[in-house]
Amino acid sequence: MKILILSTVWLEPNSTAAGSRMLQIIHLFQQQNWDVHYASTAADSPFAMDLQGIGVETLHIKVNDKAFDSFIQEFDPDMVIFDRFMVEEQFGWRVAKYLPNALRILDTEDLHCLRYARQLAVQENRVFEEEDLKSDSAIREVAAILRSDVSLIISSFEMELLRRVFKVEVDFLHYLPFMVDADKQRTIKPFAERQHFISIGNFHHAPNLDSVKYLKSDIWPLIRQQLPTAELHVYGAYTTQQVLEMNDPKNGFIVKGRAKEAFEVIGNARVLLAPLRFGAGLKGKLLDAMQCGTPSATTSIGVEAMHGELPWNGCVTDDANEFAGKAVELYLDETQWHIAQQNGDTILKEIFNAKFYSEGFIERLTELKTNLIVHRRANFMGQLLQHHTLRSTEYMSKWIEAKNKI
Repeated sequence: MKILILSTVWLEPNSTAAGSRMLQIIHLFQQQNWDVHYASTAADSPFAMDLQGIGVETLHIKVNDKAFDSFIQEFDPDMVIFDRFMVEEQFGWRVAKYLPNALRILDTEDLHCLRYARQLAVQENRVFEEEDLKSDSAIREVAAILRSDVSLIISSFEMELLRRVFKVEVDFLHYLPFMVDADKQRTIKPFAERQHFISIGNFHHAPNLDSVKYLKSDIWPLIRQQLPTAELHVYGAYTTQQVLEMNDPKNGFIVKGRAKEAFEVIGNARVLLAPLRFGAGLKGKLLDAMQCGTPSATTSIGVEAMHGELPWNGCVTDDANEFAGKAVELYLDETQWHIAQQNGDTILKEIFNAKFYSEGFIERLTELKTNLIVHRRANFMGQLLQHHTLRSTEYMSKWIEAKNKI
Protein backbone atom coordinates (compact mmCIF):
# COMPACT_ATOMS: atom_id res chain seq x y z
CA MET A 1 0.00 0.00 0.00
CA LYS A 2 1.08 3.54 -0.77
CA ILE A 3 -0.20 6.03 1.82
CA LEU A 4 -0.35 9.81 1.43
CA ILE A 5 -1.00 11.96 4.52
CA LEU A 6 -2.16 15.53 3.84
CA SER A 7 -1.79 18.12 6.59
CA THR A 8 -1.52 21.84 7.30
CA VAL A 9 1.27 21.24 9.83
CA TRP A 10 4.51 19.33 10.11
CA LEU A 11 4.69 16.59 12.69
CA GLU A 12 5.82 17.80 16.14
CA PRO A 13 5.29 14.83 18.47
CA ASN A 14 7.24 16.57 21.24
CA SER A 15 4.93 19.60 21.03
CA THR A 16 1.44 18.21 20.51
CA ALA A 17 -0.59 15.13 21.35
CA ALA A 18 -1.95 15.21 17.79
CA GLY A 19 1.60 14.88 16.49
CA SER A 20 2.23 11.90 18.77
CA ARG A 21 -0.96 10.20 17.60
CA MET A 22 -0.14 10.66 13.92
CA LEU A 23 3.32 9.24 14.56
CA GLN A 24 1.70 6.17 16.14
CA ILE A 25 -0.37 5.68 12.99
CA ILE A 26 2.68 6.10 10.76
CA HIS A 27 4.63 3.51 12.76
CA LEU A 28 1.69 1.12 12.47
CA PHE A 29 1.61 1.53 8.69
CA GLN A 30 5.35 0.97 8.49
CA GLN A 31 4.99 -2.27 10.44
CA GLN A 32 2.87 -3.50 7.51
CA ASN A 33 5.69 -2.45 5.13
CA TRP A 34 3.37 0.18 3.66
CA ASP A 35 4.99 3.12 1.87
CA VAL A 36 4.15 6.32 3.81
CA HIS A 37 4.43 9.85 2.41
CA TYR A 38 3.61 13.07 4.28
CA ALA A 39 2.63 16.28 2.47
CA SER A 40 2.05 19.60 4.22
CA THR A 41 1.05 23.13 3.31
CA ALA A 42 3.11 24.51 6.21
CA ALA A 43 6.47 26.21 6.06
CA ASP A 44 9.43 24.32 7.48
CA SER A 45 9.55 24.26 11.27
CA PRO A 46 12.68 23.97 13.43
CA PHE A 47 10.68 21.81 15.83
CA ALA A 48 9.34 19.39 13.22
CA MET A 49 10.32 15.75 13.40
CA ASP A 50 12.76 14.44 10.81
CA LEU A 51 10.27 12.19 9.06
CA GLN A 52 12.72 11.26 6.34
CA GLY A 53 14.96 9.91 9.09
CA ILE A 54 12.33 7.25 9.82
CA GLY A 55 11.68 6.46 6.17
CA VAL A 56 8.75 8.79 5.47
CA GLU A 57 9.08 10.92 2.34
CA THR A 58 7.95 14.53 2.77
CA LEU A 59 6.49 16.93 0.24
CA HIS A 60 5.43 20.58 0.21
CA ILE A 61 2.01 21.31 -1.27
CA LYS A 62 -0.14 24.42 -1.67
CA VAL A 63 -3.85 25.04 -1.18
CA ASN A 64 -5.96 26.25 -4.08
CA ASP A 65 -3.28 25.13 -6.49
CA LYS A 66 -4.06 23.25 -9.70
CA ALA A 67 -0.58 21.69 -9.59
CA PHE A 68 -1.86 19.41 -6.85
CA ASP A 69 -4.20 17.77 -9.37
CA SER A 70 -1.32 16.66 -11.56
CA PHE A 71 0.73 15.63 -8.56
CA ILE A 72 -1.97 13.43 -7.06
CA GLN A 73 -2.62 11.63 -10.35
CA GLU A 74 1.04 10.95 -10.93
CA PHE A 75 1.65 9.92 -7.33
CA ASP A 76 -1.40 7.60 -7.33
CA PRO A 77 -1.62 6.52 -3.65
CA ASP A 78 -3.89 3.69 -2.49
CA MET A 79 -5.05 5.64 0.56
CA VAL A 80 -5.17 9.35 1.39
CA ILE A 81 -5.42 10.56 4.99
CA PHE A 82 -6.74 14.06 5.68
CA ASP A 83 -5.30 15.41 8.93
CA ARG A 84 -8.38 17.20 10.36
CA PHE A 85 -11.57 18.18 8.58
CA MET A 86 -10.23 21.49 7.22
CA VAL A 87 -7.74 19.53 5.12
CA GLU A 88 -10.55 17.40 3.70
CA GLU A 89 -12.36 20.59 2.73
CA GLN A 90 -9.30 21.84 0.86
CA PHE A 91 -8.20 18.64 -0.84
CA GLY A 92 -11.01 16.08 -0.53
CA TRP A 93 -12.81 17.07 -3.70
CA ARG A 94 -9.57 16.98 -5.68
CA VAL A 95 -8.73 13.49 -4.43
CA ALA A 96 -12.28 12.29 -5.12
CA LYS A 97 -12.18 13.75 -8.65
CA TYR A 98 -8.73 12.67 -9.76
CA LEU A 99 -8.25 9.52 -7.65
CA PRO A 100 -11.70 7.95 -7.42
CA ASN A 101 -10.30 4.57 -6.41
CA ALA A 102 -8.22 5.82 -3.48
CA LEU A 103 -9.53 5.19 0.02
CA ARG A 104 -10.24 8.56 1.67
CA ILE A 105 -9.61 8.61 5.44
CA LEU A 106 -10.33 11.54 7.74
CA ASP A 107 -8.36 11.69 10.99
CA THR A 108 -10.50 14.02 13.09
CA GLU A 109 -7.96 14.20 16.00
CA ASP A 110 -10.88 15.52 18.08
CA LEU A 111 -14.32 16.91 17.33
CA HIS A 112 -13.58 20.58 16.76
CA CYS A 113 -17.25 21.54 16.95
CA LEU A 114 -17.45 20.03 20.46
CA ARG A 115 -14.33 21.88 21.60
CA TYR A 116 -15.53 25.20 20.16
CA ALA A 117 -19.01 24.85 21.69
CA ARG A 118 -17.59 24.10 25.13
CA GLN A 119 -15.16 27.02 24.83
CA LEU A 120 -18.03 29.39 24.03
CA ALA A 121 -19.96 28.17 27.07
CA VAL A 122 -16.96 28.83 29.35
CA GLN A 123 -16.45 32.29 27.85
CA GLU A 124 -20.13 33.08 28.45
CA ASN A 125 -19.93 31.65 31.99
CA ARG A 126 -22.70 29.13 31.49
CA VAL A 127 -23.20 25.38 31.33
CA PHE A 128 -22.54 23.68 28.00
CA GLU A 129 -25.61 22.12 26.37
CA GLU A 130 -25.78 19.75 23.40
CA GLU A 131 -27.82 22.35 21.53
CA ASP A 132 -24.60 24.39 21.40
CA LEU A 133 -23.24 21.80 18.98
CA LYS A 134 -25.64 22.87 16.24
CA SER A 135 -23.22 25.30 14.63
CA ASP A 136 -21.62 26.12 11.30
CA SER A 137 -18.49 24.37 12.55
CA ALA A 138 -20.47 21.19 13.19
CA ILE A 139 -22.06 21.34 9.74
CA ARG A 140 -18.64 21.60 8.10
CA GLU A 141 -17.06 18.92 10.26
CA VAL A 142 -19.86 16.36 9.95
CA ALA A 143 -20.04 17.00 6.19
CA ALA A 144 -16.33 16.17 5.93
CA ILE A 145 -16.91 12.99 7.93
CA LEU A 146 -19.74 11.95 5.62
CA ARG A 147 -17.74 12.71 2.47
CA SER A 148 -14.90 10.47 3.67
CA ASP A 149 -14.89 6.70 3.35
CA VAL A 150 -14.02 6.31 7.02
CA SER A 151 -13.23 8.74 9.84
CA LEU A 152 -10.90 7.97 12.72
CA ILE A 153 -12.41 8.94 16.07
CA ILE A 154 -10.08 9.12 19.05
CA SER A 155 -12.71 9.31 21.81
CA SER A 156 -15.44 6.79 22.68
CA PHE A 157 -17.53 9.74 23.93
CA GLU A 158 -17.29 11.36 20.50
CA MET A 159 -18.17 8.09 18.78
CA GLU A 160 -21.42 8.04 20.73
CA LEU A 161 -22.01 11.76 20.16
CA LEU A 162 -21.69 11.40 16.39
CA ARG A 163 -24.12 8.49 16.36
CA ARG A 164 -26.69 9.96 18.73
CA VAL A 165 -26.67 13.70 17.94
CA PHE A 166 -25.56 13.78 14.30
CA LYS A 167 -26.92 10.36 13.24
CA VAL A 168 -23.65 9.26 11.62
CA GLU A 169 -23.69 5.51 11.02
CA VAL A 170 -20.97 3.48 12.70
CA ASP A 171 -20.04 1.91 9.34
CA PHE A 172 -18.33 5.18 8.43
CA LEU A 173 -16.47 5.62 11.74
CA HIS A 174 -13.55 3.81 13.31
CA TYR A 175 -12.61 4.14 16.97
CA LEU A 176 -8.85 4.55 17.31
CA PRO A 177 -7.58 6.03 20.60
CA PHE A 178 -3.98 6.63 21.57
CA MET A 179 -2.00 3.41 21.30
CA VAL A 180 0.81 2.62 23.73
CA ASP A 181 3.07 -0.35 24.29
CA ALA A 182 1.68 -1.25 27.71
CA ASP A 183 4.34 -3.91 28.25
CA LYS A 184 7.26 -1.55 27.71
CA GLN A 185 9.61 -1.31 30.68
CA ARG A 186 9.93 2.26 31.95
CA THR A 187 12.24 3.84 34.48
CA ILE A 188 9.96 5.44 37.07
CA LYS A 189 11.31 7.77 39.74
CA PRO A 190 10.08 7.00 43.27
CA PHE A 191 7.92 9.35 45.31
CA ALA A 192 10.80 10.58 47.52
CA GLU A 193 12.90 11.64 44.53
CA ARG A 194 10.21 13.82 43.01
CA GLN A 195 9.19 17.34 43.85
CA HIS A 196 6.93 20.13 42.66
CA PHE A 197 3.88 20.24 40.42
CA ILE A 198 3.87 20.44 36.63
CA SER A 199 1.57 21.78 33.93
CA ILE A 200 2.32 21.08 30.28
CA GLY A 201 0.63 21.70 26.94
CA ASN A 202 0.96 23.41 23.57
CA PHE A 203 -0.18 27.03 23.95
CA HIS A 204 -1.49 27.18 20.39
CA HIS A 205 -4.27 24.99 21.81
CA ALA A 206 -6.88 27.20 23.51
CA PRO A 207 -7.84 24.71 26.29
CA ASN A 208 -4.22 24.63 27.50
CA LEU A 209 -3.94 28.41 27.65
CA ASP A 210 -7.22 28.67 29.56
CA SER A 211 -6.06 25.93 31.94
CA VAL A 212 -2.88 27.81 32.86
CA LYS A 213 -4.78 31.09 33.33
CA TYR A 214 -7.22 29.24 35.61
CA LEU A 215 -4.33 27.77 37.57
CA LYS A 216 -2.75 31.17 38.01
CA SER A 217 -5.90 33.01 39.07
CA ASP A 218 -7.91 30.46 41.06
CA ILE A 219 -6.06 27.26 41.94
CA TRP A 220 -2.37 27.88 42.52
CA PRO A 221 -2.90 30.53 45.24
CA LEU A 222 -4.95 27.95 47.19
CA ILE A 223 -2.24 25.31 46.81
CA ARG A 224 0.49 27.72 47.91
CA GLN A 225 -1.47 28.55 51.06
CA GLN A 226 -1.11 24.91 52.08
CA LEU A 227 2.34 24.28 50.57
CA PRO A 228 4.27 27.58 50.85
CA THR A 229 7.49 26.15 49.35
CA ALA A 230 5.94 24.19 46.50
CA GLU A 231 6.52 25.21 42.90
CA LEU A 232 4.46 24.82 39.74
CA HIS A 233 6.59 24.42 36.63
CA VAL A 234 4.64 25.48 33.54
CA TYR A 235 5.87 23.92 30.30
CA GLY A 236 4.48 24.28 26.81
CA ALA A 237 5.42 24.72 23.19
CA TYR A 238 4.77 28.12 21.59
CA THR A 239 4.64 29.99 24.88
CA THR A 240 2.74 33.25 24.39
CA GLN A 241 3.65 36.64 25.84
CA GLN A 242 0.55 36.38 28.00
CA VAL A 243 1.90 33.18 29.59
CA LEU A 244 5.41 34.59 29.98
CA GLU A 245 3.95 37.50 31.92
CA MET A 246 2.43 35.03 34.40
CA ASN A 247 5.92 34.00 35.52
CA ASP A 248 6.07 34.61 39.29
CA PRO A 249 9.00 32.77 40.94
CA LYS A 250 8.37 34.52 44.26
CA ASN A 251 5.06 32.67 44.54
CA GLY A 252 6.32 29.45 42.97
CA PHE A 253 4.60 29.91 39.59
CA ILE A 254 7.49 29.36 37.19
CA VAL A 255 7.03 29.48 33.40
CA LYS A 256 9.61 27.18 31.81
CA GLY A 257 8.53 27.28 28.15
CA ARG A 258 9.13 24.44 25.72
CA ALA A 259 10.29 21.14 27.24
CA LYS A 260 13.12 19.44 25.38
CA GLU A 261 11.96 16.05 26.69
CA ALA A 262 8.37 16.02 27.95
CA PHE A 263 8.69 12.59 29.59
CA GLU A 264 11.73 13.74 31.56
CA VAL A 265 10.10 16.81 33.11
CA ILE A 266 6.81 15.00 33.76
CA GLY A 267 8.73 12.09 35.31
CA ASN A 268 10.57 14.44 37.69
CA ALA A 269 7.37 16.03 39.00
CA ARG A 270 5.27 14.58 41.77
CA VAL A 271 1.83 15.65 40.47
CA LEU A 272 0.59 16.95 37.11
CA LEU A 273 -2.11 19.64 37.18
CA ALA A 274 -4.57 19.87 34.28
CA PRO A 275 -7.69 21.87 35.25
CA LEU A 276 -9.16 21.80 31.75
CA ARG A 277 -12.48 23.65 31.50
CA PHE A 278 -13.18 22.83 27.86
CA GLY A 279 -11.79 20.64 25.13
CA ALA A 280 -12.47 17.46 23.20
CA GLY A 281 -10.77 14.25 22.15
CA LEU A 282 -8.24 12.67 24.51
CA LYS A 283 -5.67 14.51 26.59
CA GLY A 284 -2.14 13.54 25.61
CA LYS A 285 -0.60 15.15 28.70
CA LEU A 286 -2.63 12.85 30.96
CA LEU A 287 -1.60 9.79 28.96
CA ASP A 288 2.04 10.92 29.15
CA ALA A 289 1.72 11.33 32.91
CA MET A 290 0.50 7.75 33.28
CA GLN A 291 3.42 6.48 31.23
CA CYS A 292 5.79 8.46 33.49
CA GLY A 293 4.16 7.13 36.65
CA THR A 294 3.01 10.65 37.57
CA PRO A 295 -0.45 11.00 39.15
CA SER A 296 -2.63 13.88 37.95
CA ALA A 297 -5.27 16.26 39.23
CA THR A 298 -7.75 17.14 36.51
CA THR A 299 -11.40 17.78 35.63
CA SER A 300 -14.32 15.87 34.14
CA ILE A 301 -13.34 17.29 30.74
CA GLY A 302 -9.79 16.03 31.28
CA VAL A 303 -10.79 12.42 32.00
CA GLU A 304 -13.54 12.20 29.38
CA ALA A 305 -13.20 8.87 27.51
CA MET A 306 -9.82 8.31 29.20
CA HIS A 307 -10.51 5.58 31.77
CA GLY A 308 -13.80 3.78 31.16
CA GLU A 309 -15.07 2.47 34.51
CA LEU A 310 -11.57 2.24 36.01
CA PRO A 311 -10.37 4.41 38.93
CA TRP A 312 -8.51 7.51 37.78
CA ASN A 313 -4.76 8.11 37.94
CA GLY A 314 -5.21 10.71 40.69
CA CYS A 315 -8.15 13.00 41.44
CA VAL A 316 -11.00 14.52 39.42
CA THR A 317 -13.09 17.58 40.28
CA ASP A 318 -14.50 20.68 38.59
CA ASP A 319 -14.44 22.86 41.71
CA ALA A 320 -11.35 25.06 42.19
CA ASN A 321 -11.23 24.75 45.99
CA GLU A 322 -11.69 21.00 45.90
CA PHE A 323 -9.14 20.74 43.09
CA ALA A 324 -6.50 22.49 45.16
CA GLY A 325 -7.25 20.43 48.26
CA LYS A 326 -7.17 17.09 46.45
CA ALA A 327 -3.98 18.05 44.59
CA VAL A 328 -2.26 18.82 47.90
CA GLU A 329 -3.42 15.50 49.40
CA LEU A 330 -2.08 13.65 46.38
CA TYR A 331 1.21 15.53 46.66
CA LEU A 332 1.71 14.74 50.38
CA ASP A 333 0.20 11.27 50.83
CA GLU A 334 2.63 8.67 49.51
CA THR A 335 0.13 5.81 49.87
CA GLN A 336 -2.54 7.66 47.90
CA TRP A 337 0.09 8.66 45.35
CA HIS A 338 1.13 5.02 44.77
CA ILE A 339 -2.48 3.89 44.41
CA ALA A 340 -3.03 6.59 41.78
CA GLN A 341 0.15 5.51 39.98
CA GLN A 342 -1.06 1.89 39.91
CA ASN A 343 -4.43 3.05 38.57
CA GLY A 344 -2.57 4.70 35.70
CA ASP A 345 -0.76 1.45 34.88
CA THR A 346 -4.09 -0.37 34.75
CA ILE A 347 -5.61 2.27 32.45
CA LEU A 348 -2.66 1.99 30.06
CA LYS A 349 -3.01 -1.79 29.88
CA GLU A 350 -6.80 -1.95 29.60
CA ILE A 351 -7.75 1.22 27.70
CA PHE A 352 -4.78 2.25 25.53
CA ASN A 353 -2.97 -1.02 24.86
CA ALA A 354 -1.88 -0.96 21.22
CA LYS A 355 -2.52 -4.72 20.98
CA PHE A 356 -6.26 -4.06 21.23
CA TYR A 357 -6.44 -1.71 18.24
CA SER A 358 -3.59 -2.10 15.77
CA GLU A 359 -4.59 -5.35 14.09
CA GLY A 360 -8.26 -4.41 13.82
CA PHE A 361 -7.39 -1.03 12.32
CA ILE A 362 -5.24 -2.51 9.57
CA GLU A 363 -7.89 -5.16 8.85
CA ARG A 364 -10.57 -2.47 8.59
CA LEU A 365 -8.58 -0.39 6.10
CA THR A 366 -7.71 -3.44 4.00
CA GLU A 367 -11.34 -4.57 3.93
CA LEU A 368 -12.56 -1.09 2.99
CA LYS A 369 -10.03 -0.84 0.18
CA THR A 370 -11.10 -4.23 -1.15
CA ASN A 371 -14.84 -3.47 -0.99
CA LEU A 372 -14.75 0.25 -1.66
CA ILE A 373 -17.50 0.37 -4.27
CA VAL A 374 -20.00 -1.48 -2.08
CA HIS A 375 -19.04 0.61 0.93
CA ARG A 376 -19.62 3.88 -0.92
CA ARG A 377 -22.97 2.76 -2.28
CA ALA A 378 -24.15 2.41 1.32
CA ASN A 379 -23.16 6.01 2.08
CA PHE A 380 -25.95 7.93 0.37
CA MET A 381 -25.36 11.09 2.37
CA GLY A 382 -21.72 11.00 1.36
CA GLN A 383 -22.69 10.65 -2.30
CA LEU A 384 -25.09 13.56 -1.94
CA LEU A 385 -22.38 15.78 -0.44
CA GLN A 386 -19.99 14.84 -3.25
CA HIS A 387 -22.53 15.86 -5.88
CA HIS A 388 -21.36 18.80 -7.99
CA THR A 389 -24.27 21.05 -6.98
CA LEU A 390 -23.19 20.91 -3.33
CA ARG A 391 -19.41 21.11 -3.70
CA SER A 392 -18.99 24.73 -2.63
CA THR A 393 -15.49 23.95 -1.37
CA GLU A 394 -14.40 22.98 -4.89
CA TYR A 395 -15.77 26.09 -6.54
CA MET A 396 -14.47 28.40 -3.85
CA SER A 397 -11.04 26.84 -4.32
CA LYS A 398 -11.23 27.31 -8.09
CA TRP A 399 -12.28 30.94 -7.62
CA ILE A 400 -9.30 31.63 -5.32
CA GLU A 401 -7.02 29.80 -7.75
CA ALA A 402 -8.19 32.04 -10.60
CA LYS A 403 -7.96 35.16 -8.45
CA ASN A 404 -4.38 34.35 -7.52
CA LYS A 405 -3.40 34.41 -11.18
CA ILE A 406 -4.53 37.99 -11.65
